[in-house]
Order: sequence, then C-alpha cells, then structure tokens
Amino acid sequence: MAAIVIAGGGTAGLAAALALGRRGHRVRVLERGGAPPDGPAVESAQRWRRPGVPQAVHDHILNALGVRMLRRHAPDVLDALLADGARLLDLAAAAPVGPAEPGEEELVTLVARRSLLDVVLHRAASAVPGVSVSHRTAAAGLLTAPAGPSGHRVAGVVADTGERIPARLVLDATGRRSASRSWLAAAGLPVADDLSGPSRLHAYGRFYRLRRPSGPLPGPLNRGNAAGGIWGHYSAVLHPADNDVFAITLGALPGDRAMAALRGAEAFTAACRLSPYLAPWVEEDAAEPLGPVRATGMPPNVLRGTATDRLRPVRGLLPVGDAACTTDPMFGRGLSLALAHAFGLAELIDGRPEADDRLARDAAGLAERLLRPWFDKGVHDSRLRVRQWREAAGAAAGPEPAGPPEPPVPSVPAGLWAAATAAAAADRAVWRGLTRIQTSLATPAEVFADPAFLDRVRAADGARPGPAGPEGPRPPTPAELRHALTAREGG
Repeated sequence: MAAIVIAGGGTAGLAAALALGRRGHRVRVLERGGAPPDGPAVESAQRWRRPGVPQAVHDHILNALGVRMLRRHAPDVLDALLADGARLLDLAAAAPVGPAEPGEEELVTLVARRSLLDVVLHRAASAVPGVSVSHRTAAAGLLTAPAGPSGHRVAGVVADTGERIPARLVLDATGRRSASRSWLAAAGLPVADDLSGPSRLHAYGRFYRLRRPSGPLPGPLNRGNAAGGIWGHYSAVLHPADNDVFAITLGALPGDRAMAALRGAEAFTAACRLSPYLAPWVEEDAAEPLGPVRATGMPPNVLRGTATDRLRPVRGLLPVGDAACTTDPMFGRGLSLALAHAFGLAELIDGRPEADDRLARDAAGLAERLLRPWFDKGVHDSRLRVRQWREAAGAAAGPEPAGPPEPPVPSVPAGLWAAATAAAAADRAVWRGLTRIQTSLATPAEVFADPAFLDRVRAADGARPGPAGPEGPRPPTPAELRHALTAREGG
C-alpha cells in the first residue's frame, strides 16, 4: 500500500513526491500521460508529448520565490537545471543606481522551459527510494472510510484501470480543473465553494532560438529578466529560456477581432516589430522560430474552497499547486507558487502518522497565508488591466462579457501604487520593495506596511515637479497596431 497517493505528475505533483519521498514517506504518483523519453534532459524535454498538460508548450518563468524554494529544498534540482542550460538572471540589472542591500541577491529569476523543469523534477523524484510514478494511470475517484462521529474520510483512490489503491493521504495535483471536486461530490463528501475572478484575455506565444548564441543579445532586457511590457491596450513580453531559446507572448482582449490575427505568423511578427524592445529579436538574422504561434485563453484566477476551508475540512485529501489556486498566467507566479505550496505541504505532513482534522486545518491555513494574497492580487490586477484595455480599444473590444458582479478585492490604493512605481525608477530601495512583490517574495500588504518604504515613496512623490515624461520607446496606438495586423491577417 502506498502511504501517500499523488494524483497528477506535473510540477506540483512531482515536487510534492520529491519532498515527501526524501522525508521517508512511501509515495505513488498517478499520471495519465506517458513518461519522458530517455536521453539527455534537454532532448527528452523536446520529445516529451504531454497532451494532458497543454500549457507546457507556452512560456513559463520561475520567479525569485521559486528559486528560493529550489535553493532551500532541492538544490540538486537547481544545479541540474543550470547544468542543462537554464540560467539565473539578476533582476538588479534593471535597478536604478544605488547601494545594494542584504537580501537583494535573492532577486533573481530562473529561465527554463516548463518541459525541462518537469523532466529534471521527474528524474529527481523517480530516483528517491519509496517513490514510484505510474504513467498512463489516472485517479478516477476516491475510496472513503468511516471516521467516527464526524463522518467519512478519504482512504485512497480508484484508478481509471479499476485498481483500488488504499492510502492514508491523497494529494490532488490534477491542475487547475481540480478533479477532486467531482470525486468528493460523487463520494457524498462536502465540497466547499470556490472564489473566482476572470482574467478575460487571450495569449499568443511563440518560441525562437538565437542564431548567434555566443554574440550579444539582439536587444536589452529592459525588465531585468524580460523585454517588452504590459502596455495600455495589449501586452508584449519576451522571456529568455534555456539553451539560447526565448519566448514572446502577446496578450489581447478576446473580443477584439483585429487582434485575433495574431494567430498568424506574419501578423505576430508585425506586432513584435511595432512593440517596444522586441523588434531586434524577431529579425531573421537574429533568431529562428521553433514552431507555430500558439493561442490560448487565459484561465481565471481561482482559489479552491477545498484548499482553504477550515470549518469543514476533508480528512485525507489535500489539493496542491493549481488544484488549490490558479493565478493569472500573465504575472508568472504559477510555477513558483506550486513549488512553495508543495514543499510547504510536505513539511506539514512530515511526522504526522494520521491525516486528521488538525492536518487539514493546518493545510488550509498554509493555503490562506501563501495563496490567498496572490489570488486577491491576481483578481484585482486582471480586472484593472481588462478595464483599461477595453477603454483604449473602444468599440473594437466587442461587448462586455456576461457574468456575475465581481466582489471588491482589497488592494493598495491606486494612487499610492502609482507613486511607488514612479519612485522605483530612481530610488533603489523602492524598486527593491516592488520587485519583491513582483517576484512573490513579499506580499503588497507586507511591503506597503513598512514605514521606511512609505516615507521614501511619499518623499519622491512630493519632490516630483509634475507628470513624468515618457520613458523609453512608444508602443503603437490601438489604431496603428490594428492596421498592421489587418494588413497581414492570414500570414
């Protein structure tokens, strides 16, 4: 009998298996997809077909929180990624002039494709005694057992092969669809309500490889670990990856028919050439495309009630990673939060022979502390961005999507946030605080509660003589961008 069953072999599931296995637990991972091919990790990642993980072919980053998690809990995984062509980028390269302070060394990003990260995690977890990964096998339902006067507890899973697998604890790592919700309902166990806020965007992404890897980069990384930006009516951001590969992702409103032309290679390239900082990267002598433009709808921000409910905790079942919380992918927090959640749950589970109410409540507390702030910020930022883009697009944005009214989300006042953003351009201490938020090392509440930080923001705001002038190259207007796309639609 596997003491712990993990349903899903993606990043969160593999990280949890690695952490639990290294603590001496017997773990069985059920993964509906096939195993990564043998061979060097980079080649294996390129040949691994994962229809159950469609987001694996899109751009991912591991921000400073994710790097911190690997350094603390799996430094060998980080070393292996670096040996296989991943890189650490120092965000201080984009910092204003000023003295560095202790802690700034944490402000780094690991650039690697999602498939390479998962291959390295898969090999590390599979090498741990007591950990097994059953491929082409998925959890299809739950086993339950009486649990005294409080009802029933989860006691294992039923696989899609018909196999009944008893376990003292089940981790749901099935991703953003969180399959355990339907399992609980079918078993007659309580299913807590979720919190949700839509992102309402489409993304268009393409990977490239540099033609001259030993030469200088085609253009500057104006964001420290990225080039481009989130502009007033669309986004265009480039992230380096491993082994001289980089990805460009363009974000747009789904109702804007002209922007739908970004599915075509010629229109996508035209938008890149108009977007600040990206043009030199897509020139033919600079890079070659590695595949087609891939389009995807951005998933909503979701915080699962099964992860945070302390009043009616389900004994024996813990969601992890995207099965517990999904945040807007545009902000690049998903992988790092998944690692932090997986390693955090492993610490809670360790040393506890029973998956009792206390473990369930402690896990709910962890999700509330770790995931809730980023869900709230994701809902707020997604809503604000869509509102701004719709105003800029006007009638071209199409009708407002139908849906229930969204609850207000607490956030830093807009004026204070804008003042901090302006101050960060010249004040390294303010830059450091905002960068810690952007890389998930500190929540907005933590940073903006610091009196010294607020004093510097207010001093900079009071010293400004008037509105700042434009910084850097100008993005195209909505009309300019739509004209360029319409002229190349179908390319």
